[in-house]
Amino acid sequence: MKTKITAILLFTTGLFIHSGNSQTTADIFEKAQALKAAFKYKDAMPYYQALIKTDSTNVAYLGNGSQVYTRYGYLYMTSEAEKQNYFHKAEYLAKKAIALDDKNAEAHYAYALALGRINENASSKQKIANAKLIKKEADRSVELNPKQAGAYHILGRWHATIAGFNAIEKAMINTFFGGVPPGGSYEDAIKAFQTAISLEPRNMIHQYEIANTYYAMGNKIYAKVWLDKAMALPVVSDDDKITMDKCKELKKKVA
Repeated sequence: MKTKITAILLFTTGLFIHSGNSQTTADIFEKAQALKAAFKYKDAMPYYQALIKTDSTNVAYLGNGSQVYTRYGYLYMTSEAEKQNYFHKAEYLAKKAIALDDKNAEAHYAYALALGRINENASSKQKIANAKLIKKEADRSVELNPKQAGAYHILGRWHATIAGFNAIEKAMINTFFGGVPPGGSYEDAIKAFQTAISLEPRNMIHQYEIANTYYAMGNKIYAKVWLDKAMALPVVSDDDKITMDKCKELKKKVA
């Protein structure tokens, strides 16, 4: 049943309902999803905040909202403390969604996404401790939805990260896992990124990451090929702007 979000609730999140033109939660969710699909995370954030306040047990709100929290923190927060605050909020929302529905692919992807961002500024010990969980959640997401490109992207980064660990980090892997987890090679990373590209051919970040993987392998020729493909794509989002800057930096290294 469609329920109306009150004007007071929307006012608190920066959204306004004009008299005689109130919107239902279904309308708000549709708008939020459209903004998310267009990579307009700053615009989508208040919608998801309003939806979650209205119904904090709705798995779709929690899972998709978690993803937006992670991306919002990454794109728009300046200090690491602010970023981590958003990432941990995203983690909380994703875990809550999974607890409500373990078969929701978006929730598992959201959890892996949040953990991945948390790990970027973590100690080696924490990174390794979370590594198994990140892969488990990404694997579960693609199992439930084989067309979840973001989860394949996370798997690509997971394999590349494990492959790039130094001797000390690999020794720590042995401590935590009793050996290197299955996969964890640059070849596995490339396969995962290629799958992500096949599902989202115009998402620049996939091409950039496959180029970065080839560079890590020492293959500058293939790295340049994929960089050229990435840089030929239009910049349509704030995420693309950051990725384009990364492409330009990597281009200097492979030139």
